[in-house]
Amino acid sequence: MPTIFSQKGYRFFFYSNEHLPMHIHIEKDNKTAKFEILPITLIKSRKFNAAEIREIRSLVEENSGLIKNKWNEYFNK
Repeated sequence: MPTIFSQKGYRFFFYSNEHLPMHIHIEKDNKTAKFEILPITLIKSRKFNAAEIREIRSLVEENSGLIKNKWNEYFNK
């Protein structure tokens, strides 16, 4: 599970056997979410409240370039 970055207590990561479409997993405590990157869309969430989802979406938007680059580096070797 490569961690792409951590910010505000959230960990943004991929699983090593990912699949398209390009997406990112997020966890904090016992909460999880998954966002598609193109376009940035919430796929699923477990236990995050609406304010946390807005904050996570913002962090995904701010770091979308990094996420895309890391996805391509890791999965398009």
